[in-house]
Amino acid sequence: MKISVAKTMKSFVLGMVMVFALAAVNSAQEVVHGHKVTNFNITEEMVINAQKAWAEALLKISKTHAEGSDYKKVASDVIDGGYNYQNGIVLFKPTLTTGDQTFRLDKEGALSYFVGGNAKYKNDTGFALKGWTRYITKNSGIILNGSTAISMGNIYLYDKTGNETIVDKTWGFKMNEFGELKIILHHSSLPFKTTK
Repeated sequence: MKISVAKTMKSFVLGMVMVFALAAVNSAQEVVHGHKVTNFNITEEMVINAQKAWAEALLKISKTHAEGSDYKKVASDVIDGGYNYQNGIVLFKPTLTTGDQTFRLDKEGALSYFVGGNAKYKNDTGFALKGWTRYITKNSGIILNGSTAISMGNIYLYDKTGNETIVDKTWGFKMNEFGELKIILHHSSLPFKTTK
């Protein structure tokens, strides 16, 4: 089968035009250094920093209460900043809750647990108002999965007299569109004590 020279030349020319066109596009897409990058993959460091921020916020609420300042506003701001209630429910099971008030899926229930004073939650005395002055976090394990992460471990809380309270903690975090970690799951309980 004969292939005409004209057709061969035409194909060659079209091919060269495409090569030059692609080269021009690649040249136009040259990366200029100095740009910003957002990475929507949560890191271990981010999880640890979020845990520290939660504990520091707990101490801040406690300190504000001891000073006689507006601790309820501080607690409300802490919840808005750390939890994902603005976008839906949060699976929050506080340490000292029972019955039909065990789970706090909305901000009102969470705020009541931390600072009390809500007639709908009469058993809440304010977990954040117990004079906490120091903490230690100790993770047993962390799972990283893109824009979500789960951690499990203990937090050791100390009041002004040095009394220690150990709490079992499981946190679930989700990164928002601004690269911030928000709590979507928070399970707390006291360690099980065996009877002798």
